Amino acid sequence: MDRHRPALTLIRRVSLGAAAVFFAVFFLWPISTVIARGVFVDGALDLSPLTKLLSNSGLRRIILFTFLQASVSTLGAVVLGIPGAYAFSRLAFRGRAAVLALLTLPFVLPTVVVGSAFVALLGENGPLGGLHLNGSLAAIVLAQICFNYAVVVRSVGSQWSHIDNSAAQASRTLGAGPARTWFRVTLPAIKPSIVSSALIVFLFCFTSFGLILILGGPRTSTIETEIYRATMQSLDLRTAAALSILQILVVGGVILGGMRAGRVDARSARWRPSHSGLLKLNNERRLALTANLCVVALLVGAPLGVLLVRSFTTSSGYGLNWYRSLGRLGSTGLAETPLKALSNSLTFAAVATFIAVPLGLIIALAVTVKSGRSRSARVMEGAVMLPLGVSAVTLGLGYLLTLDTPPLDLRTSWWLIPIAQAIVATPFVVRIAVPIIASTDQRLRDAAALLGARPSRVWRSVDLPVIRSAIATGAGFAFAISLGEFGATAFIVRPDTTTLPIAIYRLLGRPGEANFGAAMASAVLLMGATAAILLLLDRDSMGSRS
Repeated sequence: MDRHRPALTLIRRVSLGAAAVFFAVFFLWPISTVIARGVFVDGALDLSPLTKLLSNSGLRRIILFTFLQASVSTLGAVVLGIPGAYAFSRLAFRGRAAVLALLTLPFVLPTVVVGSAFVALLGENGPLGGLHLNGSLAAIVLAQICFNYAVVVRSVGSQWSHIDNSAAQASRTLGAGPARTWFRVTLPAIKPSIVSSALIVFLFCFTSFGLILILGGPRTSTIETEIYRATMQSLDLRTAAALSILQILVVGGVILGGMRAGRVDARSARWRPSHSGLLKLNNERRLALTANLCVVALLVGAPLGVLLVRSFTTSSGYGLNWYRSLGRLGSTGLAETPLKALSNSLTFAAVATFIAVPLGLIIALAVTVKSGRSRSARVMEGAVMLPLGVSAVTLGLGYLLTLDTPPLDLRTSWWLIPIAQAIVATPFVVRIAVPIIASTDQRLRDAAALLGARPSRVWRSVDLPVIRSAIATGAGFAFAISLGEFGATAFIVRPDTTTLPIAIYRLLGRPGEANFGAAMASAVLLMGATAAILLLLDRDSMGSRS
């Protein structure tokens, strides 16, 4: 027996224990406190706050509106996304990779940037300002579709490009028309990805915070924004906690339903082992491609393009006035300049990344080591995915309720923001790292061990080169997610720790051309920083493959 193995096992257990303690303190404890605040009074069970949600007509309208906007947005994303999945995954055309990158951009951008883009497009002085859509359900739905369009296109397109086409070809040979073949053959084959992507989109729309807050204004509320307002404006923590419980129940039901649907439908899906060939364009396919390119141009290109133009637009023409103003407080009313807020955001994101990546790798390694005990591996992996199913706003509320007494009185601590961002980002690191680590050929490890390599050397020579790309990709995504995090930060930010997403939201809420221009310029800066991270990710991933 290798004398180093017990030491390595101890290190793994200590590391995993430290990760478990971190998640217990900064996720499970705050969320449990929110739930307890909503159903317990002086140690006794009290469901009156929950019944109040159903008896209060105003809160009922908020709950119904949350379901309405999420359902309509999901329907719109699926209806537009399925044709897009066909056009961009099955048709061969020049610039296909660039189009896929463009339509994916809103999904990886901070929500305040997408919200700012639609304010620029639909606002009073925007190109479509005459339609008076700003603050309406239509504006919210359009922004939600823009934000989540890529989820449907990417998810459905990935499965569509790998399904077995022999059944569809046989159907056409037997005389079935395109519509009948689609409904009887193709649709059942891609149904798992449609259901999965629809549930994901509904989840994102149901828990949307930044888009609703920016586009809906003070008169529009969803469960998510009402939690924020009940806490920060009304100081009604019991109502906020009750709304959080309702949201957790709905989100949990959606996740369980999605897992069940995925298990049922996956058994009926027929997959090809390799990528099906792309189809050459004919007149019908060229028309379909053109129509979907127009959707991308209007849904994605127009808002982001208008945002860029508005950041250079002043009352006297075009110029860099708003960018120059980012280093001055002027009449913004902010405690710190937008440039200082950008510096804060970059610093917080860097610290959050340094927390999230080691945590994610520790958990990913533990999950893959336990792969032989599949049930425990699934439980562990599922547990770390919980932050994806609980809104960041609820997490922020939990921090206010729990981290307020020594020795963990962190409400005024600089560290609380990157800790919250790390909790949100860690599940993404795990999801990226697990499949890469699990794909490592065990025979390579066995061969190295037979040649006399110690476990530590085996890990350095076999595992580390494989997961290096996962570390880089996970770090990039963690940084981008932390850079744009808005929900939890809105609860715990202080005047001297303002982040750029918070600064943009506050600038949009203040009157005056200078504040609006500074918000547009700040949003472009944030968009540029996120795009730069994505470019670095692509370059690193290409380098690791070569």
